[in-house]
Amino acid sequence: MLPFDKFREECGVVGIHQHPEAETLAYLGLHALQHRGQESAGIVTSDGMSLHMHKGMGLVADIFTEKKLSRIRGTLAIGHTRYSTTGDSAILNAQPIMVQSNKGMIALAHNGNLTNAQDIRARMEAHGSIFQTTSDTEVIVHLIAQSREQTLPDAMADALRRVEGAFSLVMISPDRIFAARDPRGFRPLAMGRIHAQGEQRHDTIVFASETCAFDLIGATYEREVKPGELVIVGPEGITSRFYASAMPQSSCIFEHVYFARPDSRIFGRSVQESREELGRQLAREAPADADIIVPVPDSGVTAAMGYAAESGIPLRFGLIRNHYVGRTFIEPQQSVRDFGVKLKLNPVRSLLEGKRVVLIDDSIVRGTTSRKIVRMIRNAGAKEVHMRISCPPTISPCFYGVDTPRKKELIAANNSIEQIRQYIGADSLAYLSLEGLKTACHDGEKTTYCTACYTGVYPTNLVDVEEIQPVAVEKR
Repeated sequence: MLPFDKFREECGVVGIHQHPEAETLAYLGLHALQHRGQESAGIVTSDGMSLHMHKGMGLVADIFTEKKLSRIRGTLAIGHTRYSTTGDSAILNAQPIMVQSNKGMIALAHNGNLTNAQDIRARMEAHGSIFQTTSDTEVIVHLIAQSREQTLPDAMADALRRVEGAFSLVMISPDRIFAARDPRGFRPLAMGRIHAQGEQRHDTIVFASETCAFDLIGATYEREVKPGELVIVGPEGITSRFYASAMPQSSCIFEHVYFARPDSRIFGRSVQESREELGRQLAREAPADADIIVPVPDSGVTAAMGYAAESGIPLRFGLIRNHYVGRTFIEPQQSVRDFGVKLKLNPVRSLLEGKRVVLIDDSIVRGTTSRKIVRMIRNAGAKEVHMRISCPPTISPCFYGVDTPRKKELIAANNSIEQIRQYIGADSLAYLSLEGLKTACHDGEKTTYCTACYTGVYPTNLVDVEEIQPVAVEKR
């Protein structure tokens, strides 16, 4: 596995209602969301009578061949691409999770993390429930099955009221697609439409974690699924209900900093615009006397464009990324220094030699990769290296669907900015301020953001405290 020092993407979900090639659209949607999880993927389809599933470990294109897709033909589909945030990395935990329940056959796929999943699971197991996976998503399936509500929509609403934390999810039954977001709106979920063509009588309604999936399948973005909303698409058309009362919004700001693709629209705002503004704001707050701006690809590119535009310093691609690096590699017996980073990035000596360089990246997590990249830039002949980060220092782990290291492993939680600068070997180091981050992402306009990873102030009470002790956690 490549040891690259980044937060891991969470998961991506798609839902397709009423299309003759629903399985293919789900496959393409997952392909567009591959950046959100490269560990496993799965699709469940409905032919109107029963559900059919295929899932596997690895990348979407490797799991779903034409032959495999032909075995799960359907007019309804949901899909999931996964990086585990809870639960082991194994085929057993690959989603969607499909069950035959007292509410009929259902399958569910989920992006996020339930902060009270372990408590609910322990209570259920004490009463005889048997769990097949270690994923917290299965908790929702059990809650739906055990609900005393008579209809599937009522049972789903009842189940969602009982869980706490972050979730954007899609669910399928033989004749319906369900889509829901948690009441605080931590994770994105968009709704779109493909207008009926030819012999099709009905428009196709689609759901996806990011709007970039719509572009690939020819869908038009309509709106976000609202926090606390349950949307049901079935024979009767589209119905919507709010299963929970309104709560303060806590949309994940790191979607705009790093996770989402720049060509997506997240929480009602263009990711490209946010990231460019992050770079502009960073240039205003932390200017540098330098010759060139160099982004760390691909994560630092858009912010670097903004920094260059605001500062007037030319942008140069002084680091080239190898996009064809696999998940495993054979290292030469005679150890090569910084081998993992060199495998992925290579400096352009002719651009860097003798130059004062501003290196732009979106975050520093443990600091190990930044240190190697700074050393690489210096070894290529740079005269000075000034590191600029387009978000505040990350001081706290996330419990809402992002795989972050524990607090003791986060370099900014345990060191001053000057100590971090010394560790990574840069001539100067500056982060974007929290206020600058919020301003760039238009906090308060269409949503308010969760910034717990930068502040340690968590928006929910139910946090796995064992993970963050002995540091006390503020609640709000």
